[in-house]
Amino acid sequence: MTPDDFRRLALQLPEAVEEKHMEHPDFRVRGKVFATLGWPDATWGVIKLPPEEQELRTRAEPTVFEPVPGAYGRRGYTKVRLSTADQQILQGALRAAWRAIAPKHLIAEHD
Repeated sequence: MTPDDFRRLALQLPEAVEEKHMEHPDFRVRGKVFATLGWPDATWGVIKLPPEEQELRTRAEPTVFEPVPGAYGRRGYTKVRLSTADQQILQGALRAAWRAIAPKHLIAEHD
């Protein structure tokens, strides 16, 4: 996957918009960030998952996902190695990150 693929998949989610935070593109739903591109460098994305979801994904796909170091990682921030992710894996992870942030009524409208 490429940064453009990540961007395309993130923006396909309901009400997702692209903004910028700390010089990195980020993706939000109703003002809350669920994903970021380009950190720690252009070959990575970051998604915010519930910690239990992060654990499942990092165990199942360790070449794709790894926790962000430190406190952010313990709160579910998860690095995505774009070069090893495929569309199905990335799409599922982005949707999980979106669901963790989106309002419940918005999730219900799109399930």
